[in-house]
Amino acid sequence: MTSNLPKTSTNKTNPSSPSVRITNSASKFTKWSRKGPFFRYGLPLVSLTVLGSVGLAHLITGRQEVTKEKDNIEWEVLENMKALSRTGPMEGYKRKKFSLEEELKMLQERIDIYNYEYRKIPRPQEGKSKEH
Repeated sequence: MTSNLPKTSTNKTNPSSPSVRITNSASKFTKWSRKGPFFRYGLPLVSLTVLGSVGLAHLITGRQEVTKEKDNIEWEVLENMKALSRTGPMEGYKRKKFSLEEELKMLQERIDIYNYEYRKIPRPQEGKSKEH
């Protein structure tokens, strides 16, 4: 039984083909990694560290810009409110003086802690048995 496919001699690969270039570069990398482990372990570690710090710095500056913009907007709103009112929002709002002693006296006047009555709180099982 014969096949109709033409017989060719040994397949020689073209050195300019992309697959050959990839295997050549991979073999160079393995040679470098055998000579010194820096290319296999050190270079990725250093590159990740540097790129990570640059990326984090970029994110932090972006966050700072957003907070500055929010502060500017709030400041503009306050300035607009001052311009609209006669005395301004800060002078128009007088804060009430607050002391804990006065609050305690007010609570003691409202609630008498010495006159009380004992009441039994029903348990959930007792409440159901009385209903049935």
